[in-house]
Amino acid sequence: MAVLVTGGAGYIGSVMVELLCDQNEDVVVLDDLFRGHRNAVDPKVPFYQGNTGDRALVQQICSVHRIDACIHFAALAYVGESVSEPKLYFAKNVESGLGLLDVLLDAGVRQFVFSSTCATYGEPIRVPIDEDHPQHPTNPYGTSKLMMEQILKAYDAAYGLKFVALRYFNAAGATGTRGEDHEPESHLIPNVLAVASGKRDFVSVFGDKYSTPDGTAIRDYIHVTDLGSAHVLALEHLRKGGDSQFINLGNGQGYSVMEVIQMAREITNHEIPTRIEPARAGDPSRLVANAGLAKSLLKWKPQFPDLKSIVESAWNWHRSHPNGYGDQ
Repeated sequence: MAVLVTGGAGYIGSVMVELLCDQNEDVVVLDDLFRGHRNAVDPKVPFYQGNTGDRALVQQICSVHRIDACIHFAALAYVGESVSEPKLYFAKNVESGLGLLDVLLDAGVRQFVFSSTCATYGEPIRVPIDEDHPQHPTNPYGTSKLMMEQILKAYDAAYGLKFVALRYFNAAGATGTRGEDHEPESHLIPNVLAVASGKRDFVSVFGDKYSTPDGTAIRDYIHVTDLGSAHVLALEHLRKGGDSQFINLGNGQGYSVMEVIQMAREITNHEIPTRIEPARAGDPSRLVANAGLAKSLLKWKPQFPDLKSIVESAWNWHRSHPNGYGDQ
């Protein structure tokens, strides 16, 4: 039996594949390589290039590899792009996701770990945000993920599909071999480090009039390794017969954009010039997690909760991979 990892050539997905292989799991990767990297996946891992909505391909994978669980990362995830091109997000994140679920059900797969997002909550009415917080997304990306959450809930009730939907806050950092290599890059930390490494002249700060202490948006950063370990624990929860769950993943500590930039300045010993830009449509001012359920139910304990460890790990990866994965 094997675990299917969709989007396994992406940033978080490739770390997940690495962790599963370290635990001697049989892993199969499906990725369309639109924004993923073939070089991020160990050549020994069975790899299929294609879309999760390709039902014939998913059927083939399930048949050949006897898939018994799926960890689903494959999705588009740029807030700004989702506002300007919503049809792409509903096609990729919802339509293709629905096709994947239907084939998995037909193949007898009943264990599903879903990569969701704190963007389903929208502008928070209380912080830190727990799982019972109202969900009112402010952008099509968050809406597409919420739609998949609702589909999963209905599929559990009707078909017995057991799932854990993990609502990430801000994934960041790197392992020794896996890190962020996006084109375009929208995440703050790699963009800040691109300035420190001489690839950019400045880092854009989108908005400085938020209702936060320094006017810049506050986010809860979580190390990608800690994200991966939570998925391992979520799969273990399902394998033990656990009920379906919606679970936040974050450190419970928020940092502003300027605090992240200042930390990067200290770590890289670079001044990192900034340029203030207009706030991006759909960006909430403050997103910080209450991750108590992950800790109590999954027994999850972040190993790299501090901002310094997160930024240092990313800086080390970018220095050792100056051209990213080098496959584009």
